[in-house]
Amino acid sequence: MERRDFLKIASILGASPFSSWAQTSFPDKPIKTISAYAAGGGPDVQLRQVAPYLGEALKQPIIVENKVGAGGVLATQFVAQANPDGYTLLLGSNIQLIQKIMKPELSINPLTDFTPISNMYSSPTVMVVAADSPYRKVEDVITAAKTNPGSMNYSSGGIGTSAHIAGATFVALNNLKVTHIPLKGSVEIAASLLRGDTQFAFPIAGTGVPLAKGGKLRALAVTSKNRLAQLPDVPTLNEIMKNELTIQESWFGMWAPAKTPPDRITTLFQGISKALSTPTLKTAYEEAGNIVTPSQSPQAFATYMNSENKKWTEIIRLTGITAD
Repeated sequence: MERRDFLKIASILGASPFSSWAQTSFPDKPIKTISAYAAGGGPDVQLRQVAPYLGEALKQPIIVENKVGAGGVLATQFVAQANPDGYTLLLGSNIQLIQKIMKPELSINPLTDFTPISNMYSSPTVMVVAADSPYRKVEDVITAAKTNPGSMNYSSGGIGTSAHIAGATFVALNNLKVTHIPLKGSVEIAASLLRGDTQFAFPIAGTGVPLAKGGKLRALAVTSKNRLAQLPDVPTLNEIMKNELTIQESWFGMWAPAKTPPDRITTLFQGISKALSTPTLKTAYEEAGNIVTPSQSPQAFATYMNSENKKWTEIIRLTGITAD
């Protein structure tokens, strides 16, 4: 059929011959979500848990890809530079905000280079030691560190991570001489404790709670405002130290590259909201010590991110943490 004949038939039918191309529904292919965390770590596990529910809501597969390194900077840069078509997303968190606070020279700015879609869940950190450790209370760690200054180490998944900041806050408020050991990812924290390379750590609850309940680690305290239902006998650090700086909770949400079309952001937001309302997923998150926290709208998530940026700026300033 010649092109003019095709156009003539289309006009008779009352439709543009190109309308099906111009109005392709979103999404019409798999969506890639980037994790800045090592496979097996708490945030990565939670992302993989939500992926099938989000895929069902959006009617497309959700592919999880890990890009670990530089405290989340590599993953952040990758997604910021991706095509803003809604098919490449980032598991964003306050960690990326903190990285920018500590290193203002970074070319990527989480507040301007991304379009927030929705928050998903929050997680405190858990102060843990090896299950066979002699330290059974927070006070035992403080006493040991003060008795032998410089003899203890604490680990984290990297500089500027939640585990690092919580540990540094604990050390600073108690005037301890303890060495920070940054590892390649949060998944390595437990192994470090079990080998005896480090004596305590503050992994996020998504990592720490399952290990504590499984008997590999012993939980001494949590950095949430209230005790966790999964660890009801474990006190909050604020109960012990009476300082609100110890109340630290990380949050994790979905971001898209800046300039992603608003209608696609709306579709993604609706998909995330539907996925997070699934009882099975909510239970799985809560059993790991997380709190499901969907945003009311993408705009509400953007407002929340700005307020969080101010909060963590103050925490970094007060604790003196630097990226060096």
